Amino acid sequence: MSSIWGDRLERWFAIIGHRAPSSGALNLNDLPGSGGRMDVLARAVNAALFVSHGIREDSHVMLHLMGGDGPPRRIWFNGSILRGVRPDERSIAGQIKGILKTAVPPRGRFDEFTMGILHSGGDLGQTIEEWRSQGVSPVVLDADGGGYSGVPSATDLGFVISDDKPLTEDDRLALRGALSISLGERWLQGHSCIAILHHLLDGN
Repeated sequence: MSSIWGDRLERWFAIIGHRAPSSGALNLNDLPGSGGRMDVLARAVNAALFVSHGIREDSHVMLHLMGGDGPPRRIWFNGSILRGVRPDERSIAGQIKGILKTAVPPRGRFDEFTMGILHSGGDLGQTIEEWRSQGVSPVVLDADGGGYSGVPSATDLGFVISDDKPLTEDDRLALRGALSISLGERWLQGHSCIAILHHLLDGN
């Protein structure tokens, strides 16, 4: 894998914020409402990257901000080099708020905002294309999917998790050919799914 993606077995999480604004103002006191459920995305970052006294250096989160009037934006939290972010929703959302004030970079070009936080234009399809080109196997969490036992263990894995909305037709089109798995009969919140995935992967 190229240096920007890393050179060891890693875990990727693509979180889709269907209503999360890609540009403009973000009210930290109203992340669920005016933030388009930005609280869901911030909790996902927390669950994916933070442990009791540190950061999972083998994990990455790609937030997909698909709402608002501007072009879609992706925000990459790179656990291997992330610094200066506390494990709480407001701190994570504060970093996102700063990024939303800047122009959206071209698709496929990641500009560094702070250490370990980069952003780029593009949507889920762009992310899946990049993952596949770098040997990351996409896995979509879907209540109608198969069991976790079918997930490959000797490859970088990229898990796709939606916000509180189901996957759209465009999302499913981007995910054609991806492995689909279910973590149980009940619909779980995204950050809970991430915690379960870490538990399963840590046991391998």
